[in-house]
Amino acid sequence: MQINWYPGHMAKARRMLQENLRLTDVVIEIVDARAPLASRNPDFDDLFAGKQRVILLNKSDLSNRFVTKQWIAYYKKQGIYACEITATSSQGKAQAIALIEQATKDMVNKQKEKGVQKTVRALVVGIPNVGKSTFINQIAGAKRTQTGDRPGVTKGKQWVKITPYLELMDSPGLLWPKLEDASLAMHLAFIGSINDEIMDVEQLATELLYKIQSIDSAALTSRYGKVLGDTLKEELLNSVCRSRGFLLSGGVLDTERGARIVLDEYRGGKIAKISLDLPPREDI
Repeated sequence: MQINWYPGHMAKARRMLQENLRLTDVVIEIVDARAPLASRNPDFDDLFAGKQRVILLNKSDLSNRFVTKQWIAYYKKQGIYACEITATSSQGKAQAIALIEQATKDMVNKQKEKGVQKTVRALVVGIPNVGKSTFINQIAGAKRTQTGDRPGVTKGKQWVKITPYLELMDSPGLLWPKLEDASLAMHLAFIGSINDEIMDVEQLATELLYKIQSIDSAALTSRYGKVLGDTLKEELLNSVCRSRGFLLSGGVLDTERGARIVLDEYRGGKIAKISLDLPPREDI
């Protein structure tokens, strides 16, 4: 399944990110806890070389908790501070602030030795729709940044004061030019980081159903009674439509409606709490 996903405004977003980087002390990267590998921009390693980094695994309430803990352990072994959050609630808010303070403790202490109380400035980065603006709004206790479903909706340059000595800046969601790993590209599509309008939603939903079936077929059957553990891949979406009674005139199955329901219900955590990416086993 070919995915063409790098719109022209991404080059502008990258330039903006590079400009803002020199103003910041630490980079906070938001990833999707359901797909931490797929939702990390591989260009960030080069872009942020030399900067202290924190990774927040957002939407952890929709992922497999055990796998999320494995990812945190993996990042720790890489020397990266990490914790799980749910940006739509206060869950993890205090832990996230504590993690940022821990990551910047040395630079703050060096300034204290000079008699200066440093204000830490952190740049919040990530790919589209991982919850950057939602996280800032939640941690600031008010709606301070613009949010939306479309990539690049965050606009302008604004510092948001979180504590007397901590400020955050949001940034546009930044993609990378080429998706080389087909399975990771599919995972991004599953979680909604690639606009459904450029996708074949019926094929996408079929691939998602097949993936869930391989991980937790019981949850799939519980949600859609006619989808069984041995249902053939090509029949999965049809079985969903039969389960929900999605029919067009003449008794034809409304597979487009079924596909959109599957995608919406998975992204809303209504089918199963599964993690699509696993950390490299040798590093756990």
